[in-house]
Amino acid sequence: MAWQGVAAEFLQVPAVTRAYTAACVLTTAAVQLELLSPFQLYFNPHLVFRKFQVWRLVTSFLFFGPLGFSFFFNMLFVFRYCRMLEEGSFRGRTADFVFMFLFGGVLMTLLGLLGSLFFLGQALMAMLVYVWSRRSPRVRVNFFGLLTFQAPFLPWALMSFSLLLGNSILVDLLGIAVGHIYYFLEDVFPNQPGGKRLLQTPGFLKLLLDAPAEDPNYLPLPEEQPGPHLPPPQQ
Repeated sequence: MAWQGVAAEFLQVPAVTRAYTAACVLTTAAVQLELLSPFQLYFNPHLVFRKFQVWRLVTSFLFFGPLGFSFFFNMLFVFRYCRMLEEGSFRGRTADFVFMFLFGGVLMTLLGLLGSLFFLGQALMAMLVYVWSRRSPRVRVNFFGLLTFQAPFLPWALMSFSLLLGNSILVDLLGIAVGHIYYFLEDVFPNQPGGKRLLQTPGFLKLLLDAPAEDPNYLPLPEEQPGPHLPPPQQ
């Protein structure tokens, strides 16, 4: 019964957050059960473009390391801030949210080549946190009950915490940089004098993922209108 409750609660999560979180957990579980090896997942341009192992373009964003504190820490922040974005500023805009993932993923992959980064899931998490924090500047965040600060400081607190755990901060910096580029192009530049929105979600994504917009000139039939309906006249 408890599992049914968890499953029902999970199905209430928005689609993109649910799909990405589930993919990360299942990928880690497959590695833990030795069904997959991290060597089959990491990003390697030679294997992608010469051996056509194109799945590595995706799986490098799904593996957060073996089960342990670092994995659960990353999953907590991925789930929380991905969901808050999808239910907040991207509410009703699933196509735009997926396009943000695609934009961030492509840019991280290209920049990751320069730093020889093989797994980029943590960078994607940092991007999600950064975009949320810039769009919620007045929100106060309680960081594990230790510190309380304004939301824009959260990405830097996460990077510092990662450094304390002995991890490289290069991945976090990559995610913050890509998140800032997205935020600038989407939220800042279009509002500048002479600026315009440069990031346009492809129409096929909107057609595939977003509900069709209602025609403002559409007049509903009488039986579709709210309120009591009179029976048809007798012949």
